[in-house]
Amino acid sequence: MSDQPVALFRLGDHGAAIRSIRALLQATGDLAPRSMQDRSASDDCDVYDADVAEAVRAFQQRRGLIVDGVLGPHTHIALDGAHWKLGDRMLSHIPGHMLQGDDVAELQERLLSLGFSPDRVDGVFGTNTEQAVRRFQGGVGLAVDGSVGPRTLRAFADLTRSVSGGSPHTLREEELVRTSGHRLVGRVVVLDPGHGGSDTGTVAHGLTESRVTLDLARRIEGRLSAIGVTVLFTRSATSGPDDLFRASIANQSHADIMLSLHCDSIDQSRASGVATFFWGLERFGAWSAVGEHLANLIQREIVSRTGLADCRSHPRGWPLLQRTQMPTVRIEAGYLSHPQDAARLTDPDFLDTLAEAIVVALQRMYLGEDDTNATGVLRLRDLGAYNARQRTSAE
Repeated sequence: MSDQPVALFRLGDHGAAIRSIRALLQATGDLAPRSMQDRSASDDCDVYDADVAEAVRAFQQRRGLIVDGVLGPHTHIALDGAHWKLGDRMLSHIPGHMLQGDDVAELQERLLSLGFSPDRVDGVFGTNTEQAVRRFQGGVGLAVDGSVGPRTLRAFADLTRSVSGGSPHTLREEELVRTSGHRLVGRVVVLDPGHGGSDTGTVAHGLTESRVTLDLARRIEGRLSAIGVTVLFTRSATSGPDDLFRASIANQSHADIMLSLHCDSIDQSRASGVATFFWGLERFGAWSAVGEHLANLIQREIVSRTGLADCRSHPRGWPLLQRTQMPTVRIEAGYLSHPQDAARLTDPDFLDTLAEAIVVALQRMYLGEDDTNATGVLRLRDLGAYNARQRTSAE
């Protein structure tokens, strides 16, 4: 399951850079400062010891990252961004090196509350956030440059919230789905088979995660294409791009939905079941309401149709979920480390059932209030008949 294949630091590592890591963890409150007695007894501030690893786990848990105690690239970026407060630095859009941190998330939350939408709160200063800053600056009579310096910060301080009664992004996201129509026909769905290339993912019980996810993606593609959905893949059988590249493919295609397909694994062989994940952090209202709804629909359909253990839906702050501009759901379709789950994932009929459950869940998301069907009863032929009726009525 790990999406951090490159470890910057792990237990037992030495180096001067670990001193700064300790300082960052202390600033976030995840690592207690050493007492003077501890410092005099041992000068191990440049060692990635058990205390640091535990602090990293605590930070990862709070930030919705994969909890492994290893300071990989994603955790390092999140940790560095956690110590910034709005006003600590000048904020602006830098193509190819976008600023990321808690200060950006706070800025986005303020823009949303004042009605200047940066699209959503993700803690990344991209083009949408820059445009929202420009609209705010123009609205309050400041020089419009898209950068957030002292004058723009003072203008924020002079204004109070003008929006109440729920997250503006959540309301807008839900309304966009509600008004976009009930049909899947004409939608663009990006399928992201996990891992790929030299990154095989989990290997267990004769199965390789990258092959299983690609097989499942192709089965989903066939069913979606048959009902008029445009399907794009983030990788081929031989490639394995990183999460940011995968997110950029989805964003550039202006997709309606992105589905990231994975299988889980753990040293404890008794762990089994299916889980889904969507973009969501408690901080600053960073939450995809549509992503949560879709994750719940997919979870229920898969559990109902397959009998896999229900590991529920969860909000997470993973980079792929953070950087995609459309609702994105990551599906962990069983544990390869579990003998029964692995055996079922070798069965073509079981993979077909998984694919059908996911496609039906996509359709049910767009049905909205018109969806009176019980979980697990809709079939692909029902979707075909429904879309045919919708096409006839439109003509």
